[in-house]
Amino acid sequence: MLAQSCAHVELSEFCVLDPAGMHSRQGAASPAFFMEVVMKTGRPLEQLVIELERQAALKKDMIVPATKLVSETTAAGQCNLVIDEPYGKKRYLMNDFACAQLARKLDIPLLYFKRMRSFDTELLDENINAWLRINATDSYMVRTMAGRARAFLSSRFRRLDNIDLAHSILPILLKLPGARFESVELTETKMYLKVVSAEVTHEVVPGDVLQAGVVVSNSEIGVGRLRVDPLIYRLKCSNGLIACERSMRKNHAGRLLECGDDVVLQDDTVEAEDRAIFLKARDMVQTAVSETTFQLISEKMRKTMGIALTGDPVKSVEVLANRFVLNEAERAGVLRHLIAERQLNGYGLLNAVTGYSQEVGDYDRATEFEEFGGKMLEFSLKEWSEVAEAQ
Repeated sequence: MLAQSCAHVELSEFCVLDPAGMHSRQGAASPAFFMEVVMKTGRPLEQLVIELERQAALKKDMIVPATKLVSETTAAGQCNLVIDEPYGKKRYLMNDFACAQLARKLDIPLLYFKRMRSFDTELLDENINAWLRINATDSYMVRTMAGRARAFLSSRFRRLDNIDLAHSILPILLKLPGARFESVELTETKMYLKVVSAEVTHEVVPGDVLQAGVVVSNSEIGVGRLRVDPLIYRLKCSNGLIACERSMRKNHAGRLLECGDDVVLQDDTVEAEDRAIFLKARDMVQTAVSETTFQLISEKMRKTMGIALTGDPVKSVEVLANRFVLNEAERAGVLRHLIAERQLNGYGLLNAVTGYSQEVGDYDRATEFEEFGGKMLEFSLKEWSEVAEAQ
């Protein structure tokens, strides 16, 4: 088991926590504001491994022809997918995400789908079942867990499961120079492994040290690709920046899987193909934390110090808010962090964005803020001018 293979590694090797749940850094300053901006840690690695193994035992995947699918929605709006399996029909409660995927596959506008679900469930079933009959020659992949449908996908969707990725990638991550598992998490849609290589460093200015790292992320249900991204960790305030423009990605697209008499997919169906992808991911990790990649990104960060915010800082944040579609609370949070940074330049603004990620409750959304920082590194001179000179 994966948990047993990691059992010899102490939790302290991955993340050191104080009683309040924050990272403890020897010799680090500890004002109240600093405690608010420590990189979101997610859960301990051991707990992640245990949860991956628990979920793996509860999963069942099927390639199902449209003719063997029926929608049955309760009066309370609970959408059920009834599948005609070899040993009889079985009902699967669909989560909201699977419902949205089914709507897209059948070209039912999502707002209309939600309205029918709230006000006329019989009409909703009529629509779904009619389009399933029209698409009678099509087949779909249905991913289930513990008797619930969690994804409704194309039959070409390649299953790259989190537990298989962990088996392949964790040994490589553990061997990175000074490896520190800064943050790992398993959300409803994705798995994240964020690792810092403490021995690969760069000092932007005296006392402001950056460390190289890597983020490995994956979605089993069609939310995103298998990705390996360089991570820049700022030791001074424990911010993480994901250089997504230098991301290495693999689509969950594979060969067409045919329906057989047994619609349930076995684990060895595409095992050889998946193994090759995971080996490629291991190579991608080495590239992401290489000295060359790290120096390129660090230099881009250093150059943002020379971009003075000559306009109204409030307006500068508004420009970013419009670009990244931030809500009012997020915009106010970024502005607050910019004030705390006390650097009215591109570097301060960049760190305000990544620093605010630590206040975001949703882990997926927090990771997006770390990616926003990486996207800012790729701004053109014109784009930076629009931000810096905003009035």
